[in-house]
Amino acid sequence: MDTYERISSSSTPVQPNWSVDSTSDLLVRLAQEHSIGGLMHRILKEARQLTGAEGGTFYRFVDDGDRSRLVFSVIHNTVLGIETMDDAPAARWHAIPLYHEGEPNHRNVASHVALTREPVNIADVYTTESFDFSGTRQFDEEHGYRSQSMLTLPLLNHEDHVIGVLQLINARTRDGRNRSFSAKDQATAQAMAKFAAITLDNQLLVQSHKDLLDAFIQALARIIDVRSPHTSAHCQRIPVLTELIARAACEDSDGYFADFNLNADEWYELHVAAWLHDCGKLATSEVILNKGRKLQGLLDGFDAVRARFAAAVAASRDDREKADLREDLTFIERINRGGEFMSDEDMARVEAIAARSWPDVNGELNPLLTDDEVLNLCITRGTINAEERAAINRHIDITIDILEQLPFPPKLRRVPEYAGGHHERMDGRGYPRGLTRDQMSIPARIMGVADVFEALTAKERPYKPPMPLSQAFSILQKMRHDNHIDPDVFELFLKSGKWKDYAREHLLPEQNDVEDVSPYLV
Repeated sequence: MDTYERISSSSTPVQPNWSVDSTSDLLVRLAQEHSIGGLMHRILKEARQLTGAEGGTFYRFVDDGDRSRLVFSVIHNTVLGIETMDDAPAARWHAIPLYHEGEPNHRNVASHVALTREPVNIADVYTTESFDFSGTRQFDEEHGYRSQSMLTLPLLNHEDHVIGVLQLINARTRDGRNRSFSAKDQATAQAMAKFAAITLDNQLLVQSHKDLLDAFIQALARIIDVRSPHTSAHCQRIPVLTELIARAACEDSDGYFADFNLNADEWYELHVAAWLHDCGKLATSEVILNKGRKLQGLLDGFDAVRARFAAAVAASRDDREKADLREDLTFIERINRGGEFMSDEDMARVEAIAARSWPDVNGELNPLLTDDEVLNLCITRGTINAEERAAINRHIDITIDILEQLPFPPKLRRVPEYAGGHHERMDGRGYPRGLTRDQMSIPARIMGVADVFEALTAKERPYKPPMPLSQAFSILQKMRHDNHIDPDVFELFLKSGKWKDYAREHLLPEQNDVEDVSPYLV
């Protein structure tokens, strides 16, 4: 947005709303605003109409523990056609500190009102010496305007703390002449400000609770990521991916998602679910989460295997056998790193190596590999064996159990369903509940694609180099054919180009090797 948006300019001043609606009607109008920015806009508009002011400013009080200040949040001027909302650029509209070098800032009228909690009514800002109006004069010079009468009021919450300051400019008579704000104007505006402060305070309280919940769930996600460097930032990337794909679905006007849309509450619901989708991993053993090699975590491990091979080489008198043992050790070291696939030939070779022996210190012959080592070395994908995989998979049961026990408000009631469905399959062969595509919501299916894509392209997995997009898309394509992931979500993700936004921010340049996605859509 520019510094301010233009509304219909008019040289005709705003007339006061002399037939003011009842107090109940005012409260209803205030209550109908569901955003803090919209409410501040409404408060200023209502105050202008009640007093006949042609302009005004709403300052939001901010105290972040470092410094107290008033921030320009809404500015109206019907003569200049200016109407800004809460996102006015800071470069143009500066914050007003309540204190300067440790001293109260009484030179600015808005900060003075915030400090004293008392209204200030000025007939002409150009003739008063009580406050510094150099900024007002500069504004007037830039816009060919003349600020004259000003009424500045504090907004106090139920604890008598300032939460905002309302400033009205240039009251007008019925026939459009400049006038001062009367005592009646001031009393009326003050009464309205009390109602407005109650509504605003309630919204600020709700927002503070929402901010606390956001901070808490994001802290949980960071804890999960910190526990395992191999999945570092996974919980932080899933919300990004999920919301990118959901945005594409909302923008789809004539495809499968034409009727899909999310309002503000539903966006927040999806946001919370995405951040909490792996919260059950807090109960998963760090030994399993951090298993970066197939033999990692076993009592003997690869170092013990290496020592056995060294003993076998030392005991052998056959150079060919020594060379074979060294090649076998190199092979074991390679497959110990894990990967996306292990051939039947490699697994057969592991079995053959296990059948060979080495002499211990007592001269007794023992197998080069134990049964547990064979089991782990023959893991076909990654570094986790079936038992460990089952332990990790239990995280989704724990996630659902935790989330279903939380007293989510109605607006967040689908968080457990969204967060708990990212390991289901479209054919019903997923887990934990074996849901089919028709039994799953669109957000849950979106999260499933996001979870797989992030895992494929993650840069931190120890058993594989960063996977290029071409390989990731090929795997997703096969998963679509196998009814693992949702075909419409997969197609939307590729056709919308949202993957480009994600790749630009979260992948290495060398991973982005795709220009045309059409081969992956067949």
